Amino acid sequence: MTKLFGFLGATIGSYAGWWLGSHIGVMTAFMVSMLGTGLGIYVGRRVARSYEG
Repeated sequence: MTKLFGFLGATIGSYAGWWLGSHIGVMTAFMVSMLGTGLGIYVGRRVARSYEG
């Protein structure tokens, strides 16, 4: 469950980061996307742990 939620968080975070950064430029989109990926993994794993008990 933890890996699945981490993957989903990474996917959503990466997309959101790319969307936000793309308004400025491609390199900014890439950097913000990487930050979104890391944040998405963190949040996804925390949510999965809260469901496990």
